[in-house]
Amino acid sequence: MNYKELFRITLTLISSPAKAWEEISVIEDRREVFMGFVYPMIGLCGLSVFIGALIANGWGDALAFQTAMTQCCAVVVAWFGGYFLAAYAINRIGTRWFGLWEDMPLAWQFTGYGLVVPLVLQIILGLLPDFKVIVWVLQFYTVYVVWEGVPVMTTVKETARLRYTLLVSALLLICPQLILLVFNWLTTTLN
Repeated sequence: MNYKELFRITLTLISSPAKAWEEISVIEDRREVFMGFVYPMIGLCGLSVFIGALIANGWGDALAFQTAMTQCCAVVVAWFGGYFLAAYAINRIGTRWFGLWEDMPLAWQFTGYGLVVPLVLQIILGLLPDFKVIVWVLQFYTVYVVWEGVPVMTTVKETARLRYTLLVSALLLICPQLILLVFNWLTTTLN
């Protein structure tokens, strides 16, 4: 795992998405996104939430540590499950509604790098939980990142590009939150 490359591709995707998608499109092994981007970013999200929870709740007792671990696990499960759920849904929507070929490795790659903005915002929110409103607004930058990636990574027709971009962006933003909601509900129900 190369963190220097992880930070470089993250900054490139955020600052100039068109250039980043061109670089990503030439990667032959589409499964490289797992170990090279998605898993490390999910790990950083979990770590930031864990540290943020310990700062907020204190370090002194076992309950604070348990709360921090529970919040960390919830975030990791939400992003992990949300990533795969979004990739599956993007692949299915692409084949059924937009005439794309079934290509799950491409969906994994497109979804993984498309999640760059929400993942970075989760890292920030884990450490600075008072910035929820700002994070909520900034997450819509995902639409622009996906917009730039659609013509490079897919064969969606130009007339359907906006509709596809909005659907993919909605899935990228909603799927992890849906998994988080279910996880938190199960945690409180089963406790």
